This record gives sequence, structure tokens and C-alpha cells, in this order.
Amino acid sequence: MDHITIFCLSLNNDHLNMIKNLGYTPVGLNKGNFSKEWLRDNTGDNISDKNSYYGEYTFYYWYWKNLLKNKKDNEWVGFCSYREYWGNNKDINSKKLNDLVLKDYDQSWSKYDSIIGKPIFVGGTKVSKVLKYGKMALLRNPRAIFSKKGRTIRWQFEMFHGIKNLDLAIDLLPDKDREEFRLFTRTKNSFSRGNMFITKSSKIINDYFEYIFDWLNKCEKIFGFKLEGYGQVRMYTFLAERFLPFWFQKYTNYLEWPVIFHDINKNDKI
Repeated sequence: MDHITIFCLSLNNDHLNMIKNLGYTPVGLNKGNFSKEWLRDNTGDNISDKNSYYGEYTFYYWYWKNLLKNKKDNEWVGFCSYREYWGNNKDINSKKLNDLVLKDYDQSWSKYDSIIGKPIFVGGTKVSKVLKYGKMALLRNPRAIFSKKGRTIRWQFEMFHGIKNLDLAIDLLPDKDREEFRLFTRTKNSFSRGNMFITKSSKIINDYFEYIFDWLNKCEKIFGFKLEGYGQVRMYTFLAERFLPFWFQKYTNYLEWPVIFHDINKNDKI
């Protein structure tokens, strides 16, 4: 019988009990003071030292190199963080996290290869924030100030993460995807946030991680690690976040699934 393992990532040991109570597997990132109950991204074959820049992808690398070989054929594997969870896709009038999150494999997935998050619309950014952070992005795409349709993935990325950085990274993609992804970023107004996915296929996991880490390694030659400010430091995380939905939509038979945002702390009742 199919079942699911969901890895929930955190930088804080205080989230342990909440993550365990959800039935998720707790993953501690980077150099935090975690107990032995956590999986860590700094053992075995790892790139944990890049966590400030790569975010959740340091664990993805660790899973790929150290744990994927042990995945069972009937096991669906999913990833989330302590603030972004897979929803249970049910209309439940509750504010308790335990009532809202996905706990089990869903039978509706049987016709699909992968599950990705329902996309968020980037055009809802307030005009005040656009004017504060996005002046240069507006010069490259003036439609964004007048029409939400002009607020594309590229426009939103450039507003927060630097002008031309996305296009510079896209230039490093393989020929088969380069211009198609460039068009995706310039025409789409939404994307699946959080670098989250679920799949049963070991091949899909391997193929995606092999692809994404090859691309990000190439991007390091452009952006390096002398990056400052949240929008710049996690450049590699944000690049991967925009690319993930494109890759899964193109290369897998995917289903979009609800994602819920819930900023928890150790005193929350779940």
C-alpha cells in the first residue's frame, strides 16, 4: 500500500515537537543546536556550508546523495518547511495546524507522477512596495505599474533579487529549456512557491536534483557567495523556486495541490 514521508525543514530545534506531532520527519538545517531526533544536512555527502545561500536545497542535496537509494517503491516523498505545509485539500473550518495539513497519501494522486503547490499570483504586490523596491524593474517593464498582467515572474524576481540576474542565470540552462523557461518567466504571473514537491518516483527525484544542482553550480560562477541582504544572499534558492514549477510541468505528469502558510512557534497549540 502506498504511503507518504514528508520531510519538514527548520533552522530551530524549538519546532521539533510540532513537526513530530504532525507525523512529519524533522530536518535540521545548517549549524543549529539540534537534538539527535533530527535528520541533519551536515553529515555524509553534503553541501551544508552553503545553506545560507541554498536554503532548503542543502537538505535536498543530502537526501539525493545519502537517502534516495533507500526509498521504497511504494513510498511517496514530499518536502516542506516549518512555515509552508502541504494542505489536506479539505474545507475545514479550523485554525489548528493539525487539522489543516496533509497527513496521508491521497488516492487522487494515483494518476500523476508528481505533486506541486498551487501557484501564487505575483501581481498582488502593493503599489507602495513596487515603488519602494521595484523602480528599476519598472523601467524594464513599465506595464507593471498600470496592469497586474505586466507583473510577471521576471518582473517580481528583478524587483526583489536584482535586475538581469534571472536572465543571466537562464543563459546557463541547456538549449532544450533555455528560451522556453525565459518565455515562462516573462509571460506567467504565478508560480508554485516554496521549492516544494511530492513524488513517488525515484527517477523523477534523481533527474530533478541532477538537473537543478548542475544549473546552480554553473550559476555560482556568476553570482558567487559575496552576496548581501536577504534578496541577494539566497539567490540560488530563489532561482530554483522559479524553475521548479517549470521543470515539473514540462517533464512530469503533475497535479497542483494546496499549500498553507502557518508561522508557528514553540508555544503554538497544534
